[in-house]
Amino acid sequence: MNLKKTMKETPSQTAGPYVHIGTLPSVAGIYVPTHDTPANTGLEGGTPIIIKGTIRDGGGELAKDAMVEIWQANAGGSYGPGRTGWARSHTDFGTGEFRFETMKPGTAGGQAPHVTFMIFARGINLHLHTRMYFADETDANAADPLLNLIADTDRRDTLIASPDPESNNTWRFDVVLQGEGETVFLDI
Repeated sequence: MNLKKTMKETPSQTAGPYVHIGTLPSVAGIYVPTHDTPANTGLEGGTPIIIKGTIRDGGGELAKDAMVEIWQANAGGSYGPGRTGWARSHTDFGTGEFRFETMKPGTAGGQAPHVTFMIFARGINLHLHTRMYFADETDANAADPLLNLIADTDRRDTLIASPDPESNNTWRFDVVLQGEGETVFLDI
C-alpha cells in the first residue's frame, strides 16, 4: 500500500487551538498545580498599574484565543535576580481582552519606560514581539532609541498606550496584527 496516496496532509494549527492546554491549562479547563509568578514579583516600590487591551486580526476581528506574555524592568529601570517582571495572560474568550496587574517600569539603559510583549495567536507561525510605551512619558519616548528607528510617527503611535479615562492607573494597549493601524512588530 502506498501511504502517500492514501494519507492527506493535515492543516497547520500554528499557535492554536491547543496553545492554552500546554501553556495556560486552567484557561482550557484543566487543573494543574502551578508555580506561575505574577508580573509584579520583585517590582515593589513602583506605581501599581493595570495593562489591558485587545488583539485584532487582519480582518478586524478580535483574537479571542490569543496568549500574551510580558517582560519589564522594575520602577528603578533594572532587571535582575528576584525581579521577574514576567507574566502570561490569555485574551478572554468572550470579550477578547487581556489584562495584567503590574508596576509601572522605570527608564532602563537610556530607553523610555516600556513593557515588552510577545503574542501567540492563530494564524501566526512564529510569535510576535512588540513593545508598549506610556503616553505620559513624552520626553523619554522622544529620546528612546527604538522609537526613533520608526520614521513614520503614525506607526510609532501604535506602540504608545493611552491612559484609561474610566480607571485610575490603567493603560490601554490594543494590538492590530495586520492591515490598517497594524502594530509595529520587532524582528528579534
